[in-house]
Amino acid sequence: MFASHVKPRISISGNTLLFALYRMGYHSRSTVHGFRQTASTILNENEFNSDAIERQLAHAPRNKIRAVYNKAQYLSERRKMMQWWADYLDEIKSTGKRT
Repeated sequence: MFASHVKPRISISGNTLLFALYRMGYHSRSTVHGFRQTASTILNENEFNSDAIERQLAHAPRNKIRAVYNKAQYLSERRKMMQWWADYLDEIKSTGKRT
């Protein structure tokens, strides 16, 4: 998800994010997966397409037969969803309140 500053064509590892959280004081208080869970919950609460949310989180469909036939990436919906998410986070940052 995030490009490496050393090798821009390669993404950073999950451990890089975890150690960044530690340096910010979140050791034993939060995890990268916890942020993903929070995002999924908030996006679902705001009635975004659950298939688009799962695809954005890079989750494989649980239904193996559906996975064989449905190769949709939901790119248009995901763009709108991620713009909404960015605006949502900006609002929290500026007001300190969850809307």
